[in-house]
Amino acid sequence: MRRGALIGAGAALAVAAVAAGAVGDTAARRARPPMPDFRGGGLWRVFTRLDHRTRLDVHDASGRDRRVLWPPSWRVCTQYPAAGTGLDRRTTVTIGVLRKGEPCPARVTTARR
Repeated sequence: MRRGALIGAGAALAVAAVAAGAVGDTAARRARPPMPDFRGGGLWRVFTRLDHRTRLDVHDASGRDRRVLWPPSWRVCTQYPAAGTGLDRRTTVTIGVLRKGEPCPARVTTARR
């Protein structure tokens, strides 16, 4: 009986540890990661730094409505939300891009669609 009691106590400790870990995981999932500052960097960096579940809207900031077919040849001029803002699952990240080599306008407004 003594051996059974030790195994039972060990199993109870393991279950408690798993439950405590699960609570920590849930709290970590609820923590809102901050939005990185993507302005001036390449568009490919946006795809590699954001969580794959994040809703992303990429548009041509020049207003010419060009399609973004090859992300490495575009760079970020505008972003919404601002850098440092907490992201959650309901937030849609809006990125305004221009081809590399094109200057970002002095003041570009990011329209939400």
